[in-house]
Amino acid sequence: MKTRIGILGLGGVGGYFGGLLAKAYAENDAIEVVFIARGKAMEVIAKSGLKISTDEGETIVFPTVVSNDPDAIGKLDYLICATKTYDIEESLDAIRKCITKNTVFLPLYNGVDATERISIIFPDNEVLQGCVYIVSMIAEPGVIKKTGIYEKLFFGSDSASVYRMKALQTIFQNAKIESYLVDNIEETVWEKFVFISSLASATSYLNQNIGEIMENASSRNLYVSLLNEITMIAAVKGLNLPNDIVMQTILKLEKTPRDATSSMHRDLLAGRKIELSSLTEFVVNEGLKYEIETPTYQLIFDKLDTHENN
Repeated sequence: MKTRIGILGLGGVGGYFGGLLAKAYAENDAIEVVFIARGKAMEVIAKSGLKISTDEGETIVFPTVVSNDPDAIGKLDYLICATKTYDIEESLDAIRKCITKNTVFLPLYNGVDATERISIIFPDNEVLQGCVYIVSMIAEPGVIKKTGIYEKLFFGSDSASVYRMKALQTIFQNAKIESYLVDNIEETVWEKFVFISSLASATSYLNQNIGEIMENASSRNLYVSLLNEITMIAAVKGLNLPNDIVMQTILKLEKTPRDATSSMHRDLLAGRKIELSSLTEFVVNEGLKYEIETPTYQLIFDKLDTHENN
């Protein structure tokens, strides 16, 4: 019986990891990788393949199927979800007929509410939690550019089938993806969220890249204020994050390429819709829920929300 893996969203995350899977299983009769794409990306990949550009060189991969037609996509055993967070419901609804009761979802979004949102749509399915550390982006339709050394994928669940998760981990490892099946996945996902939420909010508000934030005292202070606010919320929620989470996050940022920025900042600069709701407003709302003051997040949300709605 063939295992069919769908990749929904071919941006920096879905395109990169989906590309590694497509490359590894191109000649494999047991595993089939399906790219779920639309528009120009679908046209380019169908004709010329997906190009992955890294510091080491370029690779072109061809998935078994690239389509947005549910009939062409077919039934899926695993669905790796990596669209923008504001597209979760609409993108999944469009391929509803590809989902069976046995389809396992692996969300790899920037926020922390995706598992809950997917479970509302598909309450009978196993929905894992997951996150990645990678600096990658769409250079142009059908081309993913990845920079730097970060390339880690974490996933897990406290309720899903261990057998299905281990099978997925084997699929990842055989594709040379640095992946970790972890027990304390909620804490792992929140560690990443602390990193990405504060970075996305700071870079977008200040209109600065990582190097500029680290080298400017007032920018760095604003960034640290965001870290203090979000880690306070995590603590009140009862999440067991490292005691030195703020310092760990700053050290992670210092290892990231200086000229890199967040995907939300890139989208803002390009005039595209941004993931403000999942990355900034979510923290403000959690603060209200747990009666934790988040003045820096509130300041940033107010400014970016005004920008987004103009």
